[in-house]
Amino acid sequence: MRKKSRVELAAKKRSVFGSKVKRLRREGWVPGVMYGHGFESVSLKFDKYELRGVLSQVGGSQLVNINVEGAEEPEFALLREVQRDVISNDLLHVDFYRVMMTQTITTEIPLLNRGESPVAEQKEGILLFGIAEIEVECLPGDLVDALEVDLAELTEVGQAIHVEDLAVPPGIDVLTDPDEMIARLVPLEEVELERPAAELEEELIMGEEGEEVEVIGEAEAEEDEEQEIRDYM
Repeated sequence: MRKKSRVELAAKKRSVFGSKVKRLRREGWVPGVMYGHGFESVSLKFDKYELRGVLSQVGGSQLVNINVEGAEEPEFALLREVQRDVISNDLLHVDFYRVMMTQTITTEIPLLNRGESPVAEQKEGILLFGIAEIEVECLPGDLVDALEVDLAELTEVGQAIHVEDLAVPPGIDVLTDPDEMIARLVPLEEVELERPAAELEEELIMGEEGEEVEVIGEAEAEEDEEQEIRDYM
């Protein structure tokens, strides 16, 4: 289990929309929106360098203190979506989901693999991985940024780690099926018989390419923002 201190992020309210956000980005700002259940959506802008630093530290399960200029108190929010230009990797838009500390939320917590299976290390077996995150329900203050999976526990071929084997902190209810596999140790020959190595390598390459995000244009990013605002109002 890993739990980091909360991250601070400054923001200003934004009155520029549509095609005009192009100028906003040239001036060093990234447009964004903060929304939430029972909360009026707010259009914001963030300093791109500060935002870039925050995004390098947080994931979707870590609270961010958003300090909106002029507000009396910071808002607690979770990172929901980041849009980037797939060519330049420049930040285009960011979404935050505002939470109430007294109300439970449903979100995902990533799984962090630690250690090494002695069997896999000695080339006597190979690790197959399943899910990389679990869905949970809890109060925002009980969230952790990751749950650790100890691969060193896999000492024999055939052993597996499932969701039910995770050490979950108190206050967090796991919604993912407890029988879902996280990692399994299988004989080398089983993998070789199931799939030729060349076929596996080709699928891996195709998978990496297939995960690439499409380029999002200026207008498209704003249309997505406006739609999300309507959805959560």
